[in-house]
Amino acid sequence: MTAPASAPALRIFAGTTEGRLLCEWASGAGIPARAYAATEYGGELLGELPGIEVHAGRLDEADMERELSGARIVVDATHPFATLASGNIRAASLAVGARCLRLARPVEALPKGVVSVASIACAARFLSENPGRALLTTGSKELAPYTRVADFAERFFVRVLPLPGAITKCIDAGFSPSHVIGMQGPFTRELNEAMLRQVGAQWLVTKDSGTVGGTAEKLAAARAVGARCIVVTRPAEGGGALSLREVEDALFREFAR
Repeated sequence: MTAPASAPALRIFAGTTEGRLLCEWASGAGIPARAYAATEYGGELLGELPGIEVHAGRLDEADMERELSGARIVVDATHPFATLASGNIRAASLAVGARCLRLARPVEALPKGVVSVASIACAARFLSENPGRALLTTGSKELAPYTRVADFAERFFVRVLPLPGAITKCIDAGFSPSHVIGMQGPFTRELNEAMLRQVGAQWLVTKDSGTVGGTAEKLAAARAVGARCIVVTRPAEGGGALSLREVEDALFREFAR
């Protein structure tokens, strides 16, 4: 697919809360943009905003470079753990001569008592050495490490988005339907508590997705029910990462003339 000549000079990879907020800001500021979401569901969450075109669907490296043709500024507002996508966005932006801004989620200190691990594989290894049921809230993309734990099918419950593809991945990985929870957040502390109690979890596994990603509510719920948290820490952001306000200021200087 090649972006039409009339495509806006601003492109936003907007698969996060910050990306949606930036699209809303651009629309309100009268700055046209094309926003990208990896799935149809993500595109629906962006809604209909004046001046904002929405492209829903994954782009490979070649598609991304063609799609960004004519862009002046590209904003990478993808998830903190979407390192592959961020790398492709940077490479495609460089190839078409566009400036790439990384909109990064604020980093917050984790409370004492949390088990911090570097990856999902490390979380699974920790669980293999420590007994107890676990509620896994790290998504459907990296289930394989959990399935290497000897009794995973009995011990682990997986919470994923209520999408057919996500549910199928869980079933195909060996989780029974009774251990798969398909729900869309945001989740309150009370709802997280209820789910932990329902499955009898002694552990809750989550990614460090920050306040907007619901991490605080998960940690509070685990404390309330006496469960412990295993938190997969974020990959390090490269230099030059910006806050939402800083990106807005940069776009205002560039386009609101």
